[in-house]
Amino acid sequence: MTYQEEFITFMVRSGVLTFGDFTTKSGRKTPYFINTGNYKTGEQCAKLGDYYAACIQQNIPEGVDCLFGPAYKGIPLTVTAAASLYRNYGRDLPYCFNRKEAKDHGEGGSMVGYKPQNGDRVVIVEDVVTAGTAVRETIELFKSVADVTFAGLIVSVDRMERGTGEKTTINELRESHGINVYPIVTVREIMDFLHNREIDGKVYIDDAMLARMEDYLAQYGGK
Repeated sequence: MTYQEEFITFMVRSGVLTFGDFTTKSGRKTPYFINTGNYKTGEQCAKLGDYYAACIQQNIPEGVDCLFGPAYKGIPLTVTAAASLYRNYGRDLPYCFNRKEAKDHGEGGSMVGYKPQNGDRVVIVEDVVTAGTAVRETIELFKSVADVTFAGLIVSVDRMERGTGEKTTINELRESHGINVYPIVTVREIMDFLHNREIDGKVYIDDAMLARMEDYLAQYGGK
């Protein structure tokens, strides 16, 4: 089993990847939902970091000066990814994350952890890309922090949906901001792996659910 297939199984068992009737932040009615807020144990956190680290190591094996996690969900993700990169690959990368509101006492500022420098190559560590709002906010944030280059964006799942136009959010980010997005898995990979496959005695994507997911992608999927 590949680490991507292990990750899909891990998400299902952790209650992070669920199927039913949901509404996304953008108002779209979706038959599946990914909530990384459902990771809640030390074991889950450690394993999650291993999957993110594997994705970083596979796609960006060098040339990274810093990992950045957008508040709030990106904070534990970037911490566990940094720990796993050191533990499993010997890459001791600094990390940082932002406060939602700038601190006006002590050392002040909006950043916690490593202080990015001009010329740094930064990797953004996020949970799921839908509309790309958090990424665009991160780009704006860094304009007042340092003149950095974004070496990539690592996400758990690419939902493969349209952004503000007809193209996928990932393609929009690549074209408008020059950022390559590297998902651990795509929704297509989830569909292919889970279709009529039992996980602990239960089939999560049967023919009916697969048809619903195909319809959703036909309506909201991007190019």
